[in-house]
Amino acid sequence: MDLSYPKKEKLKSKKRIEQLFLEGKNVTSFPLKLIYLETALPDAIKVQTGVAVSKKRFKNAVKRNRIKRLLRESYRINKSLVTDNTTSSYAFLILYIGKEMPTYTAIEKQMQHLFQKFNAKTNA
Repeated sequence: MDLSYPKKEKLKSKKRIEQLFLEGKNVTSFPLKLIYLETALPDAIKVQTGVAVSKKRFKNAVKRNRIKRLLRESYRINKSLVTDNTTSSYAFLILYIGKEMPTYTAIEKQMQHLFQKFNAKTNA
């Protein structure tokens, strides 16, 4: 079980992020939304992931960064739910769409639910 989140698993390509918003499918488990797209990734990586929080809802950068840190940590712990159950490679963007500051336990619970929904949708 790999609990790391190395640099090559981070979604940074502007083209791929734009492509996600244009062509990607999504799954929601409030307050999280996962936009995903099946794509070819380098180095036999199964998933490249990015996280985002709305600047409109959270004006304070400190709060946005805290939520992003919680999202990355929760993804890192639970990514095996996705990587163990898929054969293709995907680009993920996890958005926080809630209005209140979340707790880590709430984020982790919703992240697990989100990945279960994703697996059900892609393996169906």
